[in-house]
Amino acid sequence: MTQRKRPAPAPEEGRAPRPVEICAALATGGLLTFMLFSNSTMAAYTTPLFSSLVAHGVGTVAAAVALVLLGVFWRPGASSKGGRAPLWAYLGGVSGALTVMLTSMTANSSLALTGTLALGLVGQVVLALVFDRFGVMGLRRMPTRNDLMSLGLIVAGTLLIIFSRG
Repeated sequence: MTQRKRPAPAPEEGRAPRPVEICAALATGGLLTFMLFSNSTMAAYTTPLFSSLVAHGVGTVAAAVALVLLGVFWRPGASSKGGRAPLWAYLGGVSGALTVMLTSMTANSSLALTGTLALGLVGQVVLALVFDRFGVMGLRRMPTRNDLMSLGLIVAGTLLIIFSRG
């Protein structure tokens, strides 16, 4: 059995982000905060496991409705890359479920919502730098001094958020 190689994405290194991309990323941050708030509220009344089940169940229904409304449900060629995703790509659901459970627990702890999100941002940036370094997403890029200084500032800000509560 031969293993399929994922086609490399089109090189966009050096291109400035488009305004719509910046707005989408900012909206994602807001939606992530709202998701964490709703999931942790559900977990406070039930359990983190049930909160994850509800979040993913509602998300599945919402995604299915959106796909049907957009008319792309299982249509050949609907994917931008074509072909089949590698099996490991389906593990995103596992990490999503774990994320919901763990953030639901920590947002209801002394970290609160802000500390949970700040530490989550640190984890995202660290893993993104590792992925970039090893070319996991198809583009290999060594972390620059600015990347590492930015990470240091994010960590410093996170520590201020967590430990400067009066």
